[in-house]
Amino acid sequence: MTDRNTATGQSAGNDPQKASEAGTASSHLSIATQNLSKRFNHEWIFRDLTYDFQPANTYVVTGPNGSGKSTLLQVLWGQMPPTDGGLVYQKRRVSVPVEEVYQHIAIATPYMDLIDEFTLSEQVKFHFGLKRSRGNISIDEMIERMYLTGAKNKYLSNFSSGMRQRVKLALAFYTEADVLFLDEPGTNLDSQAMDWYWKELKALPVETCVIIASNQPSEYPADAHKIDITAFKKRVTTR
Repeated sequence: MTDRNTATGQSAGNDPQKASEAGTASSHLSIATQNLSKRFNHEWIFRDLTYDFQPANTYVVTGPNGSGKSTLLQVLWGQMPPTDGGLVYQKRRVSVPVEEVYQHIAIATPYMDLIDEFTLSEQVKFHFGLKRSRGNISIDEMIERMYLTGAKNKYLSNFSSGMRQRVKLALAFYTEADVLFLDEPGTNLDSQAMDWYWKELKALPVETCVIIASNQPSEYPADAHKIDITAFKKRVTTR
C-alpha cells in the first residue's frame, strides 16, 4: 500500500519533499479535536479526545463491538454534535463550517441506506449527480471496477448483503473527497470481495485521509495510526 502515514505537519524549511507535504496538508481537509467528548445519558462514549487527522494518513479507531467507534466517526464527520470539546475543520488554512464538511468527505457504513427501488446503474448515476467522481471515471467503468457489470440493471432490493456492501464502498472510493470514512468496511464481504476492497483502498490518491472504524486487523493497514476508543471512556457517577 502506498505509504500515506508520512508526517505532514512539520515545518517544510528548504526540503522540497517537506514543502510538498506541507502543501498537501494545507490544500486538503484536516480535522482537529480538542477534548472531544460524547455522552449518552450517564455514560461517556468517549471523553477528552485530542487528536489531529491529517491528509496523506490512515487512521483506525479500534475497540470491541458497542464501544462507540461508529459514534466517534459520526461526530467527526459532523452528523452528530459532541457533548463537549472542540472540533475544527480546516482547508487551505481556512476554517470550514461544519455544514460544509459534507462537500469534502465520502462515507461508507453497513447501516448506510441504498435506494432499493433503483437499479445499480440508477443508484450510481444518482450518487454522482450529487458528488464529483475521482478522475471523472464513467458510470460504466465504475460498475465494471465493482465486478457488477452483469447486475447493472438489477434492482438493489435483489442484491445480496455482500453486493450491497460493495456498492456502498465503491460509491465512497470513487467519490472525489479529501477524507474517506469507512465504518467496519469488511462487513458481509467474502474473501474475493475483500481482495477487491484492498485493491481499491491501495488505489486511493496518496493525499487522501482515511479514517476506519474496525476491530478486525484484516480491514486496515498494519501501519495505520491507531486510536483505542476504550482509552477515552469514563462514566459519570450519580448520587
